[in-house]
Amino acid sequence: MTHRTVRLIASLLVLTLALPVVAERKNRKKNKAAALGGIASALAKDAAQPVQTVMVPMRDGLKLATDVVLPVGEGKKWPTVLMRTPYGRAGGGGLATAGAIVTKFGYAVVSQDMRGRGDSEGEDYPVFASCGWGELQDGYDTIEWIAKQPWSDGKIAQFGASALGISANATAPARPPHLTCQFVIVAASDIYTQGATWNGTPRKSLSEMWVKGTKLDPRNLVLWKQHPDYDDFWKQYCPELVADRVNIPVCYVGGWYDIFSQGTINSFVMIQNKGDKGARGNCRLVMGPWAHGDFSTDEIKYPSNANMRAQVPLLLGWFNKWCKGIDLDKDAKAVRYYVMGASGEEGAPGNEWRDVDQWPLPSKDLCYYFHKGGLLSPEKPTEAKASATYEFDPNNPVPTIGGGNLKLKKGPMDQREAEKRKDVVLFTTPVLAEPVEVTGRVKVKLWAKSDCRDTDFTAKLTDVYPDGRSMLVLDGIVSARYRESMSDPKMMTPGRIYEFEIDLWSTSIIFNKGHRIRVAVSSSNFPRFEANPNTGKPRDDQGQVKVAKNTICFDEKHPSHVIFPQPLPATAAKAQ
Repeated sequence: MTHRTVRLIASLLVLTLALPVVAERKNRKKNKAAALGGIASALAKDAAQPVQTVMVPMRDGLKLATDVVLPVGEGKKWPTVLMRTPYGRAGGGGLATAGAIVTKFGYAVVSQDMRGRGDSEGEDYPVFASCGWGELQDGYDTIEWIAKQPWSDGKIAQFGASALGISANATAPARPPHLTCQFVIVAASDIYTQGATWNGTPRKSLSEMWVKGTKLDPRNLVLWKQHPDYDDFWKQYCPELVADRVNIPVCYVGGWYDIFSQGTINSFVMIQNKGDKGARGNCRLVMGPWAHGDFSTDEIKYPSNANMRAQVPLLLGWFNKWCKGIDLDKDAKAVRYYVMGASGEEGAPGNEWRDVDQWPLPSKDLCYYFHKGGLLSPEKPTEAKASATYEFDPNNPVPTIGGGNLKLKKGPMDQREAEKRKDVVLFTTPVLAEPVEVTGRVKVKLWAKSDCRDTDFTAKLTDVYPDGRSMLVLDGIVSARYRESMSDPKMMTPGRIYEFEIDLWSTSIIFNKGHRIRVAVSSSNFPRFEANPNTGKPRDDQGQVKVAKNTICFDEKHPSHVIFPQPLPATAAKAQ
């Protein structure tokens, strides 16, 4: 593969990852005009056929604006790359990035405005409702329309990142007969638990900034708030629940700091293991040290091997394998993941790619327990009584500093400013004598109580460098009312101790010797998560809020701790 080829594919991925930013910052008409100008020059240079715009009919009679661009050659048939986007079919996720694919690699490209977006008819409310396997199936109908065209060879690959990837995840369970494969980047596998909420706690900045910034129908936000629990409304749009229907191979690409990191992993695990014939055993997963766009800090810099561009040949290779029968990587393992290591420390372990056959890795749990004095240690607590109490004021929440965000600052940022607060409780290991690897899904088991009927508990995992920087690795939150079930909320009895599980999602990192590991516990992380009013009433209730007195317990009977999955020896091979 030539350097120019790699650059062309890299541009496709990088531009698509930036879709939400492009959509928010540019006027659609200006963006479309500029994009079309870029297409025209690319097509003229590469002598592809002119762009065709077609209004493609859906099963309910509505028509969706669809652009088609074909390679040169009368009477020929080609496989097709399909993109369905809410950001403008001629923009960053559409034909502005597609000319090179069309002319250089022998694929037709179809870029379509989703229902109610761009020049397509209909409403974008509820968003994604028409993408899946329900009454309306716009993805299915578009794919089968493509297959009937005289220029189609009947093999159709769907490509998309972020919202385009969510649309693809919804389309696969509909089982369009001519959908051949998918390449999905940074996309949720469940809108409720990963997009609108974090397992029930509203993801305030993500949902609000996306809906408002991209000018989606504002009724979407209202609708989501009308369904705070995981009910039948959400289940009808959850691809995880119908993973066994998927019958095509999918390559999933995600980032450890991405807004949908766990969704990428969930999609792979479920379809690789539970998908139908054609999908099961044929999927791939790539997880790197990436966010939903660039990090917002230069304090953490990974080597050049961590650059997403190093992985982009996978895109063309995946399409060629399944659409053209050309497989140049027959020995590739199912999973490739990047193990993060200390930044800027020569010889630090990690900062490398590994290839494995499955995910999650065979591993053992390493538990680090909370102790008096803020100690985090593998030894279980022996004290009869040990706790820490703080006041959580919803009107003065702990501010968000980095993490898996969309428009807020994102990535592994220094948490020391937040850690100074009285409503943040820290537990830190002594200086590590040896490196500690954590690869997999991290959870915090917390015993706690409150003087309120409902509240939140948060946890952050950080890597404390020798110079004192406390760099964020993972974070998460749990609403007390959802401690047992997201479908059946239950209020607390004030003063009673309950067990909570805070899901921090997944990572792969080696904490270097000389560093320390820290867990910070509190009750807010705003505006990443909506602040709990502590009243037990609905979160969108505009009534009074309460200041909660929350207590974390870490004694012999209530051994609060963090659970680190450690891979068993010989389970991972370094990538060549």
